[in-house]
Amino acid sequence: MPMDAREIEAMIREALPDAKVEIRDLAGDGDHYAATVVSAAFKGKSRVQQHQMVYGALQGRMGGVLHALALTTSVPQD
Repeated sequence: MPMDAREIEAMIREALPDAKVEIRDLAGDGDHYAATVVSAAFKGKSRVQQHQMVYGALQGRMGGVLHALALTTSVPQD
């Protein structure tokens, strides 16, 4: 069963409470999403580390229940 966009957003917000999260269903199938995540927790982290933080928030669901997630991450602009 595919993951719901609200569930993905909730998991990311639980791990990164300050995050601004936007989820888009790319194919309309509940399996291919794009996420934009902006969080101060990313400050000083490489892009790879930022993505690892988001994947960690998804608790191992990437590649299984959640087939594809295109990620854009950044630090808030002051």
